[in-house]
Amino acid sequence: MEPFAFQVLARSGRARVGRLHTPHGPVETPLFMPVGTQGSVKGLLPKDLREIGSQVLLANTYHLLLRPGPERVRALGGLHGFAGWRGPWLTDSAGFQVMSLGHLRRIDEEGVVFQSHLDGSLIRLTPERSIAIQEALGADFIMAFDECPPYPSSPEYLKASLERTLRWLERSLKAKTRSDQALFGIAQGGTDPGLRALSTRETLRFDLPGYALGGLAVGESKEEMFPMVALSTEILPEGKPRYLMGVGHPEDLVAAMGLGVDLFDSVYPTRTGRFGSALTPEGRINLKNARFLEDPRPLEEGCDCYACQTYSRAYLAHLVRAGEMLGGILLSLHNLRHLHRLTEGARAAIRRGAYGAFARAFAERRFGRAVPPWFREALAAGGH
Repeated sequence: MEPFAFQVLARSGRARVGRLHTPHGPVETPLFMPVGTQGSVKGLLPKDLREIGSQVLLANTYHLLLRPGPERVRALGGLHGFAGWRGPWLTDSAGFQVMSLGHLRRIDEEGVVFQSHLDGSLIRLTPERSIAIQEALGADFIMAFDECPPYPSSPEYLKASLERTLRWLERSLKAKTRSDQALFGIAQGGTDPGLRALSTRETLRFDLPGYALGGLAVGESKEEMFPMVALSTEILPEGKPRYLMGVGHPEDLVAAMGLGVDLFDSVYPTRTGRFGSALTPEGRINLKNARFLEDPRPLEEGCDCYACQTYSRAYLAHLVRAGEMLGGILLSLHNLRHLHRLTEGARAAIRRGAYGAFARAFAERRFGRAVPPWFREALAAGGH
C-alpha cells in the first residue's frame, strides 16, 4: 500500500466515504481536523483528542517558525514526538497569514516579508523556505505556499494572485525532498467562477496527492461560497482527497460533505468554546446567558462527550461566568466531539446511501422551517 493512498469506499450522491492512508495510520473521511496552531489544541490533552475521535491535527507553519523554531522541533522528534500526538499531522504553509497579517507583510514575486507580531523582526518566507520548515516539522500532509487573497478582491487582483500561487506551487514541488510527506496544492480564484475553475484546472496539472480549496470562508456570504465549492468538486478528480480550508460551522460541513469534500479544519469549535458557547443540533448556545444558570440538562442530549455525560448546563454556565478555565476546556471538548459525531453520522449515512435524508434531518433541527436557500441549493447540487 502506498503511504498516501486514497480509496473511495462508498458514495451517496456526490458525498463519499474514503480511507486515506498515511505513514502514521489510516484515517476515515469525511473528517474534521482540530487546529493546534502552536502544536497544541488549546486546553485539550492528546489523549482527550483521541478519545473524542480526532484523527488528524493541524499546526501552523508561521507560528511554529517564530517559536520554538522548526529545527528545535525536528531535533525533538518532529511534531509527532515533540507534541505527543502520534497520529497524522497537517501543516499549513503560512499562506493564510499572507491575508490575515496583511498589515504586517509585503508580497513580491520571490515570496513574502512578514513583520513578526511578537517582536517586530522581519521574516522572509518563500515557497522554498515554507517547504523546508514543514519538512523540519515533519507533518504527514504539507501545503504548497500560496497567496490567500482577501475578500473582496478585484478580478485583476484575483487573477494575478492565482497565477502567482501557481508559480509558487511549482517552486514548492521542486523544493520538496521528503518522500514521507504528501504535498497538497491550493486552488484560489475567490468567488469568481471563471477564475476558480481556471485555478483548479491549472493546479491539477501538477498531479498531486491531494487538493485544497483556498480563499473561501474569508468574509464572503454562503450564497457566494457554496457555488465555488460545487464547481471545484466537479472538477477535482474522484481519486484524490479534497480539503476545504478554514471551515468549521456544522451547517457548512453538512453542505460541503454533500458536495464531495473530504477534509475540514477550523479554530471555530475551540475558540467558540473558550468564549463560552456550545454547539448543539439546534445551533450555538451562549452559556453566559443567565437562563442557563438553573438548567439541569446536559449541553446536548445523547452526546457521549465527558462534558455532557458529567455536567449540567447550570454548572458549565457557572464556570463560564466565573472565568474558570475548566469551562473553556469542557466546552472545547464538547464542540470538537460535536463535529466528530457529525462527520461520523455523515459517514454512516453515506454507507447506507442515505446522505440526503441525513442532511435534511440535520437542517430540520438546525433551521426548522426556515432552511436557507444556499443550503437547499448545495444539497441539490450534490444530488440529494
